[in-house]
Amino acid sequence: MIHLPRPAFDANASSGSDNLGDLPEWDLTDLYSSEDAPELQRDLDWLEKECAAFAADYEGKLASLDAAGLLTCIERDEKISNIAGRIMSFAGLRYHQVTTDPGRAKFLSDCQEKITNYTTPLVFFTLELNRLEDDSLATMYAGNADLARYKPVLDRIRAMKPYQLSDELERFLHDLGVVGDAWERLFDETIAGLTFTVDSEELGIESTLTLLTEPERAKREAAARELARVFGENIRTFARVHNTCAKEKEVIDRWRQMPTAQTGRHLANHVEPEVVEALRDAVVAAYPKLSHRYYELKRKWLGLDTMQVWDRNAPLPMEEKKSVDWPTARGMVMDAYSAFDPRMGEIAEPFFDKGWIDAAVKPGKAPGAFAHPTVTNVHPYVLLNYLGKPRDVMTLAHELGHGVHQVLAADQGELLSSTPLTLAETASVFGEMLTFRKMLDAAKDDQERKVLLAGKVEDMINTVVRQIAFYDFECKLHAARRDGELTPEDIGALWMSVQGESLGPAFEFMEGYDSFWAYIPHFVHSPFYVYAYAFGDGLVNALYAVYEENPEGFQDKYFDMLRAGGSKHHKELLAPFGLDASDPAFWDKGLSMISRFIDELEAMED
Repeated sequence: MIHLPRPAFDANASSGSDNLGDLPEWDLTDLYSSEDAPELQRDLDWLEKECAAFAADYEGKLASLDAAGLLTCIERDEKISNIAGRIMSFAGLRYHQVTTDPGRAKFLSDCQEKITNYTTPLVFFTLELNRLEDDSLATMYAGNADLARYKPVLDRIRAMKPYQLSDELERFLHDLGVVGDAWERLFDETIAGLTFTVDSEELGIESTLTLLTEPERAKREAAARELARVFGENIRTFARVHNTCAKEKEVIDRWRQMPTAQTGRHLANHVEPEVVEALRDAVVAAYPKLSHRYYELKRKWLGLDTMQVWDRNAPLPMEEKKSVDWPTARGMVMDAYSAFDPRMGEIAEPFFDKGWIDAAVKPGKAPGAFAHPTVTNVHPYVLLNYLGKPRDVMTLAHELGHGVHQVLAADQGELLSSTPLTLAETASVFGEMLTFRKMLDAAKDDQERKVLLAGKVEDMINTVVRQIAFYDFECKLHAARRDGELTPEDIGALWMSVQGESLGPAFEFMEGYDSFWAYIPHFVHSPFYVYAYAFGDGLVNALYAVYEENPEGFQDKYFDMLRAGGSKHHKELLAPFGLDASDPAFWDKGLSMISRFIDELEAMED
């Protein structure tokens, strides 16, 4: 089965100011004390021996196991996943702290290669599981409840059965994985090493992107043009990375006979293609009543004839420029979480006090934000690039939601706790909604309410409209790459083909904006990941509507959903709330919340 580290869950890039208070840093000693820790070497040695012993004990024999024997086999695999995940979490998190440090990069690469080598003998496990007869498995499940608990994991593995290659080819692809990882690292290191000069100040990518939210239009324009210049200078590298990764995926998909480039992601997310297409179609159909309508409002507020791309995330003219220090941000999010349910506050508290959050912007640090679940007998770690903007508070609320979810799901164990990406965004977006509602209720006047509503609408447009536009861009990119190498101009044209459609007629696009696809990490690390954001936002909007209509008993059902981790399908998880994501009307219910917020903003204009 070989479950190596689970993905970190990314939020959008954050934003900034000084005098933010004492920003926390990670304490990774709960994983290992150092690269040279004897416990780390002990675990590497154990892993090498246990992988070899596992292969010797079970290869060619899975079909002969009884229910108790198969259960023992799966539990041993789970322990291997745990130890491998612990090592890679430590190496990966240290690397993300300073991606430009050659020593950390080497340590990560060396760990990855060792674990790939150790786990190559285990490739047989998935292949032999997929050869077991359905009737035989059903009989074993019926007679052994502990084994039956793992059925959702085996179901997800067996969904890949039609696309399985020969044992020899599967081992080859497993070994070749480190090569694909090297292209991802090239992307990460290139992004982290970029420098931008705005008003004679040298900045990294996080701080430069942050300038796009500054009140001064000239500063926003300068930042946008500098981003375009630097992306342009490096565009051949980014195009090479995208071409190579897309081609690698196309070759593997072709050998596996997957019907579409998106199939692998849908299988991993345990979601039906028609559900994703219903989401995509609902969002695209709603562009005019969501993004087009909102940005027309914003164009008027800014007093512009036409908006440029550097105006998209501009603060509103009536918005007071304020910096939120770290203690205040912590208090706002903790108050919102605890007001929903004290249990949520109790789970969130240790993140702040025990070194589970790394918040400050630092040279070489990975951009953006994420929550990494590590392994189920440790705890998650949250990475932020906190610069004090109100939106950074929302990013904290978002990532802390992931953390709470991961803590609650950990009791499921290594194989069942990992949540498909579509559901993994539930708690994070819900945490944002709780924080936003708390702030909205505390608004002192209509102007503050307007600023908060507009900010939330922009976040929702970034989460839903932008991510579906990204999804369409990826669909076009992978389809085009099947016909041959793509020049940077080819990729830029695909990027621009979704921008005007999604953002609407209020916008013009500056020269150089066709390179802004270059810095989005999901395109390289997790193709087609992006629709999970829109899925999560729509799901949470529908969930929150249920909470508002009938709050009685909602918290217990919500906690049960998070505790389930990856042990249930989205239909099972949503049924207690009377919701069904396979119903096309479900997505309209979620999108209508955004539309209602825009209605309220329009009403304030009268």
